[in-house]
Amino acid sequence: MKNLVIVESPAKSKTIEKYLGSKYKVVSSKGHIRDLATSGKYGLGIDIEHGFIPNYIPIKGKGKIISDLKKLVKETDKVYLASDPDREGEAIAWHLFDTLDINDNQYERIVFHEITKPAILEALKYPRKIDYALVKSQETRRMLDRIIGFRLSKLMQSKTGGKSAGRVQSVALKLIVDREREIKAFIPEEYWTITALFKDFEANLFKYQDKDIKIKNEEEANAILNALTEKFQIISVETKKKKKAAKPIFKTSTLQQTAANKLGFSSSRTMRIAQKLYEGIDIGKETVGLITYMRTDSTRISPLFINDTLNYIEENYGKEYVGYVKKGKDTENMQDAHEGIRPTAITRTPEEVKEYLTTEEYKLYSLIYYKALSSLMADATTLATTIILENNEYLFKATGSVLEFPGYLRVYSKYEDQEDKILPDLSNTKEVSTKDINKEQHFTKPVSRFTESSLIKELESLGIGRPSTYATIISTLKERNYVNIEDKKFIPTEVGIETTDKLQEYFSDIINVKYTAQMEEDLDLIALNKEDNIQLLTNFYNKFEPLVEEAYHNMEKKEPVKTGELCPMCSSPLVIRHGRFGEFVACSSYPNCKYIKKEETKATVKITTCPKCGGDVVEKKTKKGKIFYGCRNYPKCDFATWYKPIDKLCPLCNGILVEKNDKIVCLNCEYENNID
Repeated sequence: MKNLVIVESPAKSKTIEKYLGSKYKVVSSKGHIRDLATSGKYGLGIDIEHGFIPNYIPIKGKGKIISDLKKLVKETDKVYLASDPDREGEAIAWHLFDTLDINDNQYERIVFHEITKPAILEALKYPRKIDYALVKSQETRRMLDRIIGFRLSKLMQSKTGGKSAGRVQSVALKLIVDREREIKAFIPEEYWTITALFKDFEANLFKYQDKDIKIKNEEEANAILNALTEKFQIISVETKKKKKAAKPIFKTSTLQQTAANKLGFSSSRTMRIAQKLYEGIDIGKETVGLITYMRTDSTRISPLFINDTLNYIEENYGKEYVGYVKKGKDTENMQDAHEGIRPTAITRTPEEVKEYLTTEEYKLYSLIYYKALSSLMADATTLATTIILENNEYLFKATGSVLEFPGYLRVYSKYEDQEDKILPDLSNTKEVSTKDINKEQHFTKPVSRFTESSLIKELESLGIGRPSTYATIISTLKERNYVNIEDKKFIPTEVGIETTDKLQEYFSDIINVKYTAQMEEDLDLIALNKEDNIQLLTNFYNKFEPLVEEAYHNMEKKEPVKTGELCPMCSSPLVIRHGRFGEFVACSSYPNCKYIKKEETKATVKITTCPKCGGDVVEKKTKKGKIFYGCRNYPKCDFATWYKPIDKLCPLCNGILVEKNDKIVCLNCEYENNID
């Protein structure tokens, strides 16, 4: 039998099998194959009383995958567990080993940070066994998240309008709510600025009698204007060379932030595209991963890539552009010694592979490529000029800068603001006359609301969460209606504020930045085999569970909203309740009266024309509340799709167009286009 290699994704398995040849069979587990059960005490799937023993069961729909993998394992002599190179991947490798009854002498664990032929072949040379410290760290995180998530979510559902709570999710929501309250409480302060306009430049007032000046109102501004003359004495002209260094290559958080700011991509969209670039793209006759592993909090670069890139820079840009490795502020708990995110080959330029990529793939690959290239280029050099002028003991300042040598900006200026501001040569001038002097009123502004980018930056700086969790956290806050998005900024909803306040009332010792960050450090120590995971879980649970019990007994339950209608069965008021599949209207006297108002059959708004019968395509729901789109003439016409149609026809075949994975695609042909 061939050597068996088990990876996580089908796309990855196809790419790797091409590299390894006929002696290897590469298959996919399609991610995790099992998870915690939802049975036992509180439905946690954890035997807490006997030492936090997890009860794992196959994930729904994975039964056939498991049976197929078991059969393949029995037929092979050597199994290579090649899941992703992080704690989650290590846990998947262990679940495969345990579930598939793999013999300890039969398997090897291999890891690679890029999907290229040299990297895969190199990984096979250095196999190892499963790192159980990493597995324990992931398992502990999963149990913590399950305990907090299940217990608090059910509490919130029974007492408030909230749908869920979580270890990191609720802290992220608290940051958003706290920021909103800070903005609401902010009292603007008036201040004024004074600017002198000259022929070729302008200067701003900044000192009086060598002391910083703050102009509080218009009267003070007018007094200063009255004291100034048209003539300004030049006190000093200073020109300095300043160097500006490129920043290190991307890690997950900085990639998500930059893609949001420069490309307008959500964090989830960025990670989806990056996953595809990592797993492999068909380029002509070969399939190759274009970037290294995209879930990392490291900015380390392999020596081989550094050497190749420095040579590439010298050959293509000149020796003066050759730079050095930029070191990032990598934390001590940097996960699993990854590299940062970089192209797998510096010679594979975005322009060279553009024809094989979608528009969004090309944009993200270009960003990653030029970030990595620029990080190893020379510093940019600017000439910065400062002119100080004096008028009746008032000092004005004019600043300007000119790019003298572009350095790394030669390739990265598209993503970084750099604008020349040229000042006239006044080194031999003693006096200049103003054209005009302006006063302008301003008001101080509060801190800005969080965007996806700034929230990720804040979570990372506080040591909360991990690279792979940020996109999920943000998506959950949106889906649970805890935040609204206005002008790309997060505004907490009433439900979000209420949920935060209730959690803080009873769980402020746990749902806070300090405790959550400390928990991350403890999980890192478990990964290093320096802390006992059962002791950590015990200490946490002994603190957490009494708080939950107290909240169930003492937290005031929010009264359901009355609809203004009466129950047709008992005449009690009808109220809006929340269930697994959203809101519904029911009798307020439940459980004495179990009346539930059936959703009225209504002519929903036509979305587009049915391609089968010419009827109306409308939004519908399954029995479980999942939305789909189908023909109003059902059952005579059975047209249906899970993807939302748009009211336009395919330009190629006149078929129906739908929104699918941030694209507009045709259900009838291969037409696709980006949603922009």
